[in-house]
Amino acid sequence: QVHLVESGGGLVQPGGSLRLSCAASGSISSINGMGWHRRAPGKERELVAIISRGGTTNVAESVKGRFAISRDNAKNAVYLQMNNLRPEDTAVYYCTAEVNFDQVVSDYWGQGTQVTVSS
Repeated sequence: QVHLVESGGGLVQPGGSLRLSCAASGSISSINGMGWHRRAPGKERELVAIISRGGTTNVAESVKGRFAISRDNAKNAVYLQMNNLRPEDTAVYYCTAEVNFDQVVSDYWGQGTQVTVSS
């Protein structure tokens, strides 16, 4: 019904930057919250950042000052600008969206994109 596709991951050196993008498509009336989670090797998924439809953001303490989340409602897209990357940021990053369709709200997850921070 709804597909979220991430892009922009890759290999980057410590201190470098990456910009992740995610676009949602399918049966969508509107999207409420959107965000990014990540799962590092051997760890549980953790919240990285979320953004409401109105633009209110909530960013994890571990990435505050380094990561910024934004969205384009017209494109059903969400972005994650990642600066000053650290090895501990290495993880699979997942895009999430709270989708409203015919007054039914459901959460959807993308397949994930790999971010590797290494010298």
